[in-house]
Formats: sequence, structure tokens, C-alpha cells
Amino acid sequence: MAGTEQTVHPDGRVELTDRAAIADSRYANAELAPTRMSERKWTTYNYTALWMGMAHNIPSYLLASGLVALGMNWLQAFLTITLGNLIVLVPLLLNSHAGTKYGIPFPVFARAFYGIRGANLPALLRAFIACGWFGIQTWIGGQAIYTIVGELAGSGWSNAATISGQPWTLWLSFLFFWALQMWLIWRGIEGLRRFENWAAPLVTVAFLALMIAILVKAGGLGPILDQPSKLGWDADFWKIFAPALMGMIAFWATLSLNMPDFTRFGKGQRQQILGQIIGLPTTMSFIALVSIITTSGTVLVYGSAIWDPVELTTKFESPVVVTIGLVMAILATMSCNVAANVVSPSYDFANALPRFLNFRTAGLLTGIIGIVIQPWRLIADPSIYIFVWLSFYGGLLASVAGVLIAGYWFVDKTNLQLAGLYLPGSRYWYNAGWNWRAVVATALGSVLAVGGAYSAPGAGPFPEDGLIPFLQPLYDYSWVVGLVAGFVVYLALTLPASRRSTATTQATAGI
Repeated sequence: MAGTEQTVHPDGRVELTDRAAIADSRYANAELAPTRMSERKWTTYNYTALWMGMAHNIPSYLLASGLVALGMNWLQAFLTITLGNLIVLVPLLLNSHAGTKYGIPFPVFARAFYGIRGANLPALLRAFIACGWFGIQTWIGGQAIYTIVGELAGSGWSNAATISGQPWTLWLSFLFFWALQMWLIWRGIEGLRRFENWAAPLVTVAFLALMIAILVKAGGLGPILDQPSKLGWDADFWKIFAPALMGMIAFWATLSLNMPDFTRFGKGQRQQILGQIIGLPTTMSFIALVSIITTSGTVLVYGSAIWDPVELTTKFESPVVVTIGLVMAILATMSCNVAANVVSPSYDFANALPRFLNFRTAGLLTGIIGIVIQPWRLIADPSIYIFVWLSFYGGLLASVAGVLIAGYWFVDKTNLQLAGLYLPGSRYWYNAGWNWRAVVATALGSVLAVGGAYSAPGAGPFPEDGLIPFLQPLYDYSWVVGLVAGFVVYLALTLPASRRSTATTQATAGI
């Protein structure tokens, strides 16, 4: 096919030699096209700062404080979160490789295995989950704004008339914060990079200040660390540990798929790998430790675990302290939300309608869906947050990760035809744009992972004995089940066909 050659640079990164080859394709636009080498300038610091911004946020804090609220002591909660992030780092780095090598975002990467049209299945699945996260983060940021204004304006603001169970001033704060984030995403990916670079360190300082304030009130670190676990280390702990670990892994399951959206801008594999190794496990362990110490301290100071940092900040008497703390909370939320929950679905929605949606308009669509999902319901309870929301979608996305890892590393051995990812009739067109093998592997992996979803009586939307009762035991390990099932099924369906194709090609060449 004329004009579809690709240039392999000495460091292994690949660039499309002639971009005109895909210019007229209905499956390409400016955002989805491979990144030019001149645009690939993110350094190790940029990726470290990106993860600091994404990890140092209120939902990350809620992740750790939620485990304390469920009965774990500081050591149990810390080990659970740290182990979860070390595990999820593996598929995250494996899928990041393609973004750096080929300069492509996640939905284009998925085309190699799901088909040019079929890639919309994993892309939209990931996009709608990101919309849910965007809504959750925006609601939290709106709460912080509502609280700040209440401290300054008085009870007239805080005790305003209610609409649908919430003060109308809270709804106004929510919508204002939503608009602020839409403005940031309208500035584009480069504006996001600059924002992350200066916001991330400020957020870290804010969380440390909150922890120190609680330590002073609690009388130091000793009383906090001496608190026993309500679960012990026997069956009660292990019953919660497995699903909690899956929730910790699932927290970044979305990024383990779509990290190519960011690594496509990397200067090289070393920069993105080192930046992510420094960024994810260390920053998540740090925020977990800060959150655990702070939440455990609230048990001593206030008599019960306050797992929401916005609520905790309001306990301080000084309006200046409250305002500074909540401004930092707003920065933390914006830093994570725009990077983790708007960039990806913007690419994903644009992939579905590349001729009608670009990065900015798709970002606006993400924001609208994030409101429709009603995020305030998802974070009303730590059990719903960890065991329903995180565990369920984690199992779904894990099956997609299994397909991508199997296809890229074991079937194609990291070798892709760059132009073919955008052109009908290429090797990635499969059958009418769909690869049924990837769809079957994803569907089967998802059913095995979440088909047994269950909830304790009165603690969630699922039946007590599971949606599919005989699969109930697998739900406690939803992410692992989904990853392994998607990986194994895709290889089982693809490798025999791949070997037959290779044998046919060799036989033809020998005629």
C-alpha cells in the first residue's frame, strides 16, 4: 500500500513517514493521529508530576480512609493499598509501551486487537467509567467550594433551601466547579501538562498539613499506631482483604488501559517507565499513609472515623485554615480529574465519531455524562465505593487489559503496522472492522469476573447470593479473574489462527 511506510528511529520509537496516507480516512483526526516526534517531549519529571497530581486527590484519600472506617488498622490498610498499586503497575507499564513506541492513544492501540470498529467496545466501556469518576471528583470539588463560601458568607449560604435533598448552594458550587474544569480541558493537553507541574507539589503540602494538625490534636503518632484492628488478623480480616485488594487495584484499572493517552508524548521508554515507577507506587503509598494516620487520629480526637477530608477540614475553628485547606482540596481534585477522567474519554468518544468530535468537544460530552450519572450516590458509603463501584468495573476493565497484553506482547510481539490502524481493508479490519476473538475473550472474562457480584444485605444493589450464584466466589477476586480470563481466552482463540496464517504465507512464498 503506497505511502504507508513507517520510520523506526534508533531508540525504537516509530513515526508515520507520510501522514497524508491517513489524512482522508474516516477513522482519523488530528487527536487520534500518531504523535509527531517533535511533540514527544514529556520527561521523567512530567510523568512523576502527572502521577502526583492524579494520586494526591480526595478519592485516593477516601480509598485509604475507607479501609480504616471498615475496621482495618493502619498497617493492614497500608499493606493492602501498597500491594494493590504494585500489582496494577505491571499491566499499566505493559500497555504504556505501545503509546511511547507508536505515539498512539488507547482507542487506536485497541484497534490492533479489537478491529478498527471493534475498538469502540473497550474504548466506550472505559469512557463511561471515566465519566462516572469525573462526576465523583466534581461533586467532591463542589463540596469543597460550598464549604469555603459557607465559612466566609455564613449560615445563609450553608443552610440554603434544599433541592433534591441538597442545599441549592451546593448544586451551584458543583456546577461552578464543573465549568472550571471544562475551561481547563478546553486549553488542551499542553495546558494540562503545565497545570500538573505546579499543582502537584501544592497538593502534597496540603495533605501533610492536614495530617500534622490531627497529630497535634491526637497527642502524637504513638496513640494512633497503637490502635488495634477491629478485624484482627484472622478470618474477619481475610474476608475483607481480598475484595478490598481488588478495589485498590481497580482504582487505577482505568489508567492501566489508557495510559498510552499520555505515554504517546514521552521522549522515550526510559522516561515514561521511570517516571511512572517513581510516580505511582510511591505517591499512592504516601497518600495512603497520610490518609490512614489522619483518619485513625480522628477516631481519637472526635470519637469516630471521619473518612471525608472535606468534612474533617470543617472541624477546625480558624476560617483561614479551613479556606486554605479546601482550596488545596480543589486543586487536588482538578489535578486528578482532568488528567485521569477527561483526557481518556475525550479520545475514546472521538474514536467513535472522529469526524464529529475532537478532544475539546468530546471532553464537554464527558462532563455532561458525568452529571447525568448522579455521582453523589456513588460515594455515599465506603462499602458501596469500594466493593460495588470499584470491584465491579475493575473486573470489566481487567478483561480488556488481558486482551491487550496478550495481543501486543505475545501475538504481535510489539510490532504494529502504524498506518493500518487507521485504514479500512488493513490487517486490523478483521471482519467488517471487528475481531470476534477479542470480543469473546472480553465478554467471557467479564462474566467470570463480575457475574457473581453480590452485596451484603442492605449494603448494595446486588443479591446476597450473587447475580449468578455459582460465580459468587470469583467476585472477591474480580480483577485477577478478569485479567487472566481475558488473556488466556484471547491467546487460545488467536494463536492457532496466527500459526495457520504464518504457515500459509510461508507455503505461498515457497511456490
